[in-house]
Amino acid sequence: MTTATVGPMTKWEYATVPLLVHATKQILDTWGEDGWELVQVVPGPNNPEQLVAYLKREKQA
Repeated sequence: MTTATVGPMTKWEYATVPLLVHATKQILDTWGEDGWELVQVVPGPNNPEQLVAYLKREKQA
């Protein structure tokens, strides 16, 4: 019988960022330069016209 070796589990940190319609690309590019990956964009909780971006990046040890 063989036993599979599993490495350490990846840990993530998350951020929520309000998006301004006229500056969406600039905002996402800025976060992307810091290693953040866009996960999803959803309407804001209080104003559906306000978009909120959910981002993640690998947590540094």
